[in-house]
Amino acid sequence: MKSKKEMMRVLKTSENEFILDATGKKNGRGAYLCFSRECLEKAVKNRGLERSFKQSIPAEVYEHLKEEMDAIETK
Repeated sequence: MKSKKEMMRVLKTSENEFILDATGKKNGRGAYLCFSRECLEKAVKNRGLERSFKQSIPAEVYEHLKEEMDAIETK
């Protein structure tokens, strides 16, 4: 277990978009992952985000989240 400040928030906006919220302050329903691609891949594999958001998540959403994660990791 880690504190929220040590984790990244995956956010579902009111427009039903899924984005990464590194600040943890944007409005919307959120689920937390650690700051690594491994955590995201594990969440995809065990459907952790689908359980958190109580809906299926399209593959293109996961691809977009991976791209955002790569952009954050390279900063």
